[in-house]
Amino acid sequence: MVVTDEKSVSEAIKYRRSVRVFKTEAIDEVKVKNCIQLATLAPTSSNMQLWEFYHVVSPAIIKEIAKASFNQNAAKTAQQIVIIVARKDLWRKRVESNIEYLKTQYGNKSKADYSTREKFALKYYQKIIPALYFDFLGIIGMIKFFTFQAIGIFKPIYRQARQSDMRIVAHKSAALAAQNFMISMSAINYDTCPMEGFDSLRIKKILHLPAHSEINMILGCGIRDEQGVYGERFRIPFEETYFKI
Repeated sequence: MVVTDEKSVSEAIKYRRSVRVFKTEAIDEVKVKNCIQLATLAPTSSNMQLWEFYHVVSPAIIKEIAKASFNQNAAKTAQQIVIIVARKDLWRKRVESNIEYLKTQYGNKSKADYSTREKFALKYYQKIIPALYFDFLGIIGMIKFFTFQAIGIFKPIYRQARQSDMRIVAHKSAALAAQNFMISMSAINYDTCPMEGFDSLRIKKILHLPAHSEINMILGCGIRDEQGVYGERFRIPFEETYFKI
């Protein structure tokens, strides 16, 4: 039986485990969708939100995804599956969305009437973001990379300007959203298991995703079986990973 009381943030973080086997007990689609909405509140680089969330509730599709995920238990026994997709290719669309939003916040006025701060915010999306994300066969990215390295000799500068760098940026934001989702699920006593073992091409075909999209993470969802957690949590001693400067 699912407990209705929600956990605190600290309790939810401690409760979250990668659950490999889920009970056959159904979970509420609406509650999972609410957790996905909370996932979208995660921090995202330049507010670009280069992500998409696929909430899979069809048993037939779950079975297909499980097969493409090497039939691992966390996929086979999942009651629902959430797939987070990185969409770096949507950067132009997201830029326009941010510009449109800023203009609604600043009011309907001429360009000359914008404050210095407002002008900078608009310029950031009109000039700087396109300069970072635009590339052609990786050539422009390499030119930007070496140019920035040279400028960096004389002053601090953003150095990650290649196509591969921006891809990492999109995946980092998607991963932050995934963590928001998992903690939100834990807070309502639902369980998840993040999976990276899957055939990405087959998963994309199942979801009918475009070629430039990339699977960030597949998350099995359900309620943990007693045998679903494969042992006590192990972490490297905190003293080995914490450095106070």
